[in-house]
Amino acid sequence: MPDLNVNGARLHYTDEGSGAETIVFSHGLLFSGAMFADQIAYFKNRYRCVAYDHRGQGDSEVTANGYDVETLTTDAETLIEKLGVGPCHFVGLSMGGFVGLRLAIRRPDLLRSLTLLNTSADPEPIENLPRYRMLNFIARWFGIGIVVGKVMPIMFGQSYLSDIARTRERDAWRQQIAKNHRIGVTRAVKGVISRGSVSEAITRIDMPTLIIIGEEDGATVPEKSERMHAAIGGSILIKIPRAGHSSTIEKPRAVNDAMSAFLDGLKR
Repeated sequence: MPDLNVNGARLHYTDEGSGAETIVFSHGLLFSGAMFADQIAYFKNRYRCVAYDHRGQGDSEVTANGYDVETLTTDAETLIEKLGVGPCHFVGLSMGGFVGLRLAIRRPDLLRSLTLLNTSADPEPIENLPRYRMLNFIARWFGIGIVVGKVMPIMFGQSYLSDIARTRERDAWRQQIAKNHRIGVTRAVKGVISRGSVSEAITRIDMPTLIIIGEEDGATVPEKSERMHAAIGGSILIKIPRAGHSSTIEKPRAVNDAMSAFLDGLKR
């Protein structure tokens, strides 16, 4: 699993599968490219699949700066260019979707299509900021393990959290979140919650776009996806029942089916 020097940061990525076209996966806050494991396993027989970790998260370098969403977009742009995989199918979940939207606006030549999961074109709601800043302060000084119990209901829907059959899987994700580098991830949180709006600019997006939202997503409520759908001409909106903010983990089959139908439709 290689690393690549990108825009002043060493980014870790995985590169699996083969095909004439490439899917690039961009993960959500507190996670890594591992949150797309089910999607990569499903698509790698037909596509080259690249999943990278944002700076400060996963196995990528904890840099001193560069955590604002605009710099993260430049990271993605440079990664795609250095790997020579553009134009690609870009798949971004939450934080990765913030990047995908800006990439589609700034560098549409690098994208063949855009898939947005559990994300938004809006800034972070003002009412969320005090809570997130407090959680971030505690995580910064005492470690993420202290607040992971508060974080899980933000990252996952109630159906997933209450499913006894998935207790072991859920505990593994809880441990993964708790293992985040406290400096890197708290810098990443600051970048995410201070992002600006691109709600007006996304009307310029002119490429095949799939929007997926979990009906139980409390971090990015479905209404935000509906607004993006209305703003991006020709976009497709899919709502997944019993899924929260981390739909690729909670309902992988539904996500795979939606993506597969979307990508297959582009070949007709």
